[in-house]
Amino acid sequence: QVQLIESGGGLVQAGGSLRLSCAASGRTFSSYVLGWFRQAPGKEREFVAAISRSAASTRYADSVKGRFTISRDNAKNTVYLQMNSLKPEDTAVYYCAAGGQLGVPTTPGEYAYWGQGTQVTVSA
Repeated sequence: QVQLIESGGGLVQAGGSLRLSCAASGRTFSSYVLGWFRQAPGKEREFVAAISRSAASTRYADSVKGRFTISRDNAKNTVYLQMNSLKPEDTAVYYCAAGGQLGVPTTPGEYAYWGQGTQVTVSA
């Protein structure tokens, strides 16, 4: 079992930056692949970024590639999402997730544990 708590969301103007954090409980943090997903009103939850257990591999949605960076600190049981050059279309609730799958999965069904989410709002 792992519990995830996101923080760092808020209101920002287009072109600005935010850094999301997700703190996890448990002593086996390093054994999980970690991902960030987002869900805008009326839309399905979509993949944003994911990072492998050792941080050697990362994957990004095309819509955020070059603007967002996922990282993890296994000593602090924390995963981060640095978001730069934010756009209004990035507005959503952002969720972190942990899973036991190999590789760097991009579908929500491959993640067993989810945080409560943090709201990110980007104004034009």
